[in-house]
Amino acid sequence: MTRSLKSRLSTWAVWLFLAVVLGFLYLPLFPPAIHSLQGPAVQEGGIWANYRAIADDPILVGGIWNTLLIGVLVALVTPLLSLLIAQALRAWKKPRLILGLVLLPLFIPGVSMGVATALFFRILGVDPSLLTMAMVQVLWALPFSTLVILTVMANFDDVYLEAAHMLGANRLQAFFEIELPQVYQGILGGGIFALILSFNETIRTSIVQGGENTVQTYLWSQYQQIGLNPTLFALMTLLIGLTLVLVALMAVLEMRQARMRRAG
Repeated sequence: MTRSLKSRLSTWAVWLFLAVVLGFLYLPLFPPAIHSLQGPAVQEGGIWANYRAIADDPILVGGIWNTLLIGVLVALVTPLLSLLIAQALRAWKKPRLILGLVLLPLFIPGVSMGVATALFFRILGVDPSLLTMAMVQVLWALPFSTLVILTVMANFDDVYLEAAHMLGANRLQAFFEIELPQVYQGILGGGIFALILSFNETIRTSIVQGGENTVQTYLWSQYQQIGLNPTLFALMTLLIGLTLVLVALMAVLEMRQARMRRAG
């Protein structure tokens, strides 16, 4: 067997393996889209009838607004907390201890974390609400957002901060004028990651939701009780599409950050 033939076979094997992995990841996303274009409503009202029917369900519309509100709160609060954690890791010189505590929720089962958080709220006398739902989602998104911001900050040279301090800048001035312009895309990426996790979080949220619903808790309860209908498949398709758009946005930010590092 010639070297060129071996090279071609190796290349084909790599592409075949990649195709299998991508198929395993993304083929399950197609059935909801297919089911969303079926049903009696499509025959009577056209191909987009199930998508238009989403607005006719007041409970579902309320869940959508709750999801958006909670998502915005989580996307704003989580990267700020992650940034404070990243600064503490650098200032306190105890990265393993702090990072271990931050990453601990990743290793706790979702049900256990949700129940523990619900009991904690009950001890404090806090009733289930949108706020409790947002708080449990922040706890879940915080480790991921922190890792994103730490990755970006790892490429920042502390020499710039030392130079700013030597020129008379205090810590806040050095951060806002020197560091923030170079790491803000990582902060934005952490916020987008938190938003994605918020949109798709179900187990922990369902335990502390009380009488409120998010889109995911509504979908889960419907699936458990009566099954899904074409309208809910349409909503699932929109959520999948939105998630893919946010992931693509994160990829764009990462590419821009990489170009900035090469230019610097």
